[in-house]
Amino acid sequence: MAVTITILYVSKLNKIIHFPDFDKKIPVKLFPLPLLYVGNHISGLSSTSKLSLPMFTVLRKFTIPLTLLLEAIILGKQYSLSVITSVFAIIVGAFVAAGSDLAFNWEGYIFVFLNDIFTAANSVYTKQKMDPKELGKYGVLFYNACFMIIPTLVISVSTGDLQQATEFGQWKDVLFLLQFLLSCFLGFLLMSSTALCSYYNSALTTAVVGAIKNVSVAYIGMLVGEDYVFSPLNFVGLNICMAGGLRYSFLTLSSPAKPKPPADEENVPLDLKS
Repeated sequence: MAVTITILYVSKLNKIIHFPDFDKKIPVKLFPLPLLYVGNHISGLSSTSKLSLPMFTVLRKFTIPLTLLLEAIILGKQYSLSVITSVFAIIVGAFVAAGSDLAFNWEGYIFVFLNDIFTAANSVYTKQKMDPKELGKYGVLFYNACFMIIPTLVISVSTGDLQQATEFGQWKDVLFLLQFLLSCFLGFLLMSSTALCSYYNSALTTAVVGAIKNVSVAYIGMLVGEDYVFSPLNFVGLNICMAGGLRYSFLTLSSPAKPKPPADEENVPLDLKS
């Protein structure tokens, strides 16, 4: 969060990017993104600790249909039957892949479904708030980090995490510091690229790309890693999931030309706007 605030604010001062200055309307415009952001993190960490990785992965796929549903309700988007079918194939493939590893855990199920809801809602509302007439894509990233850094710090103090961090013995290790700062910078790039993907495409496309990425990692793990245990059911499920994702990508890329996103007012000089 600190790296996000620093990079975006310095870029704004140097007129590389533009986003609105702070005023009393900003919290109203940003709401409910900060709450969804916190809910997404808490439910995600809680569900990860209570479910097996295959089960967690398959239940996380419900983010995709939830994103599709929320885009239709909140953003008024409509999708063809072909797109809906490809999304359904991704979910079916995920269930088949994890079919031999289903373990029922009420608490874990509740947390992971809450995580799906928070993730989908966060993606859709981020898409809505990134309208250049509102906060813009950089404004959403900047003010979301600004509003959440203080509550996160308070939570870290109350749980004792901040004290553990300050007592960590490697803060004087130059190599550790470089890797730590690099991870913070890469975290900023990850959030920025996810936001830009939603801005130029859709929240649903971002969710599907994430699903394809997970399956791609599984394929690579079969060839490179040594911890993958082959089973026909799992392999068939991965192929169904990948086929659904590729079908969605094909439909998106081959669809008729769509209207361009609203003029990117964030990068338009103020004198030209006036």
